[in-house]
Amino acid sequence: MNQTLNPANAYLHAAQAILDRIVATQTENIQRAAEICVDTIAAEGLVHLFGTGHSRMFIEEMYPRHGSFPGFHPIVELSLTFHNQVVGANGQRQAMFIEHVEGFARQILRNFVLRPPDSFMIFSNSGVNEVVVEMALEAKALDLPVIAVVSVDHCTASTPKHSSGRKLIDIADVTVDNGTPAGDAMVTVEGLEDPVGPGSTVGAAAVVNAIKCQVASGLTARGKPPLVLSSSVFSGDASAAKFDASYDDYRRRVRRVYGD
Repeated sequence: MNQTLNPANAYLHAAQAILDRIVATQTENIQRAAEICVDTIAAEGLVHLFGTGHSRMFIEEMYPRHGSFPGFHPIVELSLTFHNQVVGANGQRQAMFIEHVEGFARQILRNFVLRPPDSFMIFSNSGVNEVVVEMALEAKALDLPVIAVVSVDHCTASTPKHSSGRKLIDIADVTVDNGTPAGDAMVTVEGLEDPVGPGSTVGAAAVVNAIKCQVASGLTARGKPPLVLSSSVFSGDASAAKFDASYDDYRRRVRRVYGD
């Protein structure tokens, strides 16, 4: 930490460095990821979203949020992502145990009907835990393109855990770096042994929304403008109708994956 900065400002400076790194290094990868999503959504497919732990946040960031649109399908397994309890039933220990169980991703996917032109976007800061690696392998076995959003520094520094010996970045068709340094926490506090202030929240959320904006542009250029969840600040009284139209479109799109 720069000693001229207090810890709060040190975090903000580190967060800005993540954004600068993404701009400097990830423009091409964001474009490639967006092209996969545009090809999928324009062809009436779905971009399936998966992550464990706190990576659930970026799935929810994609849709439904103001300024977002259908075409993305969240696959959020509560046993892997529900952190509110911390201890006791549905606690963190169980969630962290389950994300290392091989075979679990295959069981999750048995609940859905997936096929081209679908694609996958998988979020994992480390990119090495067994469930996310297996999810990528299962998607590839179905001939679906895979986009990985990871910390490349963290993933590169980590030892593979899946029995295949592979990491998420070894499987993905496109890897987008969230720009976060290995270890995630970025600020050292005097007198405190461990650093605090994770950076992956900033980096992955920025990547998600950059991809989203590029996808909106690509769909519109193809004559298929998305149905955006639009704030009343922009749409006035029409905002409620636009929300309903977007939700209806989402329902229409996801019906197929549940076998209907």
